[in-house]
Amino acid sequence: MKFDKWTLNAIRYDDSFMNWMEERRYEWLPLASLALEKIVSGSSVVIITDKEREWFGKYIIDSINRPIKNRPFIPTFILKDMFSFIDNIKKDEDIELLYDSLNLAFKDDYFFWYIGKSDSNRAMIAKRKYDSFLWIMDEQMQNSFYLKSYDDLLDLKLLQLFRLFDKSLDAAIFGEVELSI
Repeated sequence: MKFDKWTLNAIRYDDSFMNWMEERRYEWLPLASLALEKIVSGSSVVIITDKEREWFGKYIIDSINRPIKNRPFIPTFILKDMFSFIDNIKKDEDIELLYDSLNLAFKDDYFFWYIGKSDSNRAMIAKRKYDSFLWIMDEQMQNSFYLKSYDDLLDLKLLQLFRLFDKSLDAAIFGEVELSI
């Protein structure tokens, strides 16, 4: 089944009532498809969030590799847990040094998954890497999924998006979808 059709069905028939996502799925599809392709091919995921969404990064880590999922573990890490000094990284040279370290650790086979506001220093780290999976708030950018930080339902939408991504990950790993759009 094509990924776009599978996604539409997942949105429409999910118990979490994500009808808001149906009209935005075409923004979602190319970004999610690329991230899924990288994961399926063995890339590691390095999660970065702004300070307000740190809880969500921990939620992803706690949820993505639950043994009950009956799938291979996904190499997923939180950047702040690896480099506690990330809030001190503000200059281009510092970002390059961080990239050098990550390239050594992951053999240049990783991508950033950023969730948060566009203007945070942490966002600078992820936005400089061309293949980052960006969930950006309060600024519409090319190659990112736009959310509003002031949306009363933001936390619920983040959880729903993760649920959709996690279900998509299952479908991709087990060959239920064709990821190319």
